[in-house]
Amino acid sequence: MFYRNVDEGKVISQEEISDGIFSLWIKNEGAKEAGAGQFVGVYPKDKSTLLMRPISICETDKEAGSMRLVYRVAGKGTKEFSSLKKDDTVKILANLGNGFPVDEVKGKCIVLMGGGIGIPPMLGTAKALFGEDVHSYLGYRNNDTFLSDEFLKYSKVYLASEDGSVGVKGNVLDALRASINVKPDVIMACGPMPMLRAIKKYAEENNIKAYISLEERMACGVGACLGCVCKTVKKDDHSHVNNTRICTEGPVFDATEVDI
Repeated sequence: MFYRNVDEGKVISQEEISDGIFSLWIKNEGAKEAGAGQFVGVYPKDKSTLLMRPISICETDKEAGSMRLVYRVAGKGTKEFSSLKKDDTVKILANLGNGFPVDEVKGKCIVLMGGGIGIPPMLGTAKALFGEDVHSYLGYRNNDTFLSDEFLKYSKVYLASEDGSVGVKGNVLDALRASINVKPDVIMACGPMPMLRAIKKYAEENNIKAYISLEERMACGVGACLGCVCKTVKKDDHSHVNNTRICTEGPVFDATEVDI
């Protein structure tokens, strides 16, 4: 069943897990139907910050009806969220977008790649694929890492950092190339656009199926405003243009279908 509604979410807990990065657990009905790679819209109470803030779902506890949002403070809205305390309420639009096709890739060698704030949704994806042959590659700027220990519950873990202070010096693809015994059938990734472009190119050159989760500024989150379009390889059957909406057709795309 597909669930999408605006509900009050009740804060269960919140903690700062890295410099400026917060882990927020919220009780919300949408958690029971959320899929790996989907996101929610969180509304600030400050009326001067009118629009919702899209935040990826890090993981869910479906039995408890709760979801975890791990986000970076980047502006006025997320600064407000960082002050939320236990039992506070917040308005949430859940669940949004299409996630990773976890059921389609089972039985294969699966590589998950996350860079920076693109790491959180990959944790929920690793959790959904627990028991499969999964290898998680996580990229950081330095040794101020977060969530990496939690990935160990569900997959093998490989780290990369820009300054070489943890794991392989470089990016997640450098770490994958250094893992000579890992031969992926499928790559699933979320992170900054340069990283996703490199993964798309690498997958095409090595005949690997890749799914990438795109990030973009969003206003409505439901496809009405057309503020988060990206270029596609093929023309849309309805509009006859090479565009698609990240918030509704995405954020996860087959890498061969988007022009990034």
